[in-house]
Amino acid sequence: MKAVTGVFRSATDAEHALAQFREVAVPEDRLALLTPSSSGNGRDVEGIPIDSTEQPGMGKAIGALVGGAVGLSSGPLLVAALVPGVGPITAIGLLGGAVLAAAGATVGAVAGGKSEKFMTEGLPEDEIFVYEDALRKGRSVVIAMAKDESEAMRFRELFKTEGAESVDAAREQWWIGLRGAEEEHYSGHSPNFSSHEKFYRLGFEAALHARTRCKEYDQVLGEMDSKIEDIERENPGVSAGEPFRKGYERGRDYYQQLCDESKAA
Repeated sequence: MKAVTGVFRSATDAEHALAQFREVAVPEDRLALLTPSSSGNGRDVEGIPIDSTEQPGMGKAIGALVGGAVGLSSGPLLVAALVPGVGPITAIGLLGGAVLAAAGATVGAVAGGKSEKFMTEGLPEDEIFVYEDALRKGRSVVIAMAKDESEAMRFRELFKTEGAESVDAAREQWWIGLRGAEEEHYSGHSPNFSSHEKFYRLGFEAALHARTRCKEYDQVLGEMDSKIEDIERENPGVSAGEPFRKGYERGRDYYQQLCDESKAA
């Protein structure tokens, strides 16, 4: 499975795109819609605990959908939860619940293994921080899981027709919004931000990955060392370790700040 994602400026546009995927017979369990709960599609999530240091498993999100869902038996299930660093989010579908869980939402009770295994297959954990940034900006996200590259291409065309921004474009906009402050911060340690930016950014994004966020660099040292080795293999003669590490530490601080702000709100 491969995730294909579209970012929409309005929940209405996202819902229309979701309907188009249903029209071409994409199964409900391969579709998800994420919207800020302030859009009016969610239920009251007051009192749901939020903990930026805890990363619940996918089964918890599925459990929330099965046990605490708002939705009719004839339609897709709906769940709302608080996502660390984002706030209240509404998700449609089991896939949407799995994304919430990967994002660290504290929801529901544990559900069984077969569904959990299915929902984790192809889940784009390295893109979730991009979804979160879009949701913080009041946008909505539609995710469709493609069986192969041919189907993925068809899904991309459908998103384009529906006026969606691609996840790659959203990722670039996210970095553009941060770049000035990160260049200023990095320049306090080194004058070489322009030549180190690529590796600094990779480290920054690694800290936001669903599996590594909230963890100190030393806690994921083996995985990060492997990433650096891969980077240096792809960029012969470059020493990427130091800018990557600085980027990771900065990304971790960035995520913690978002979590603190969302708690205060």
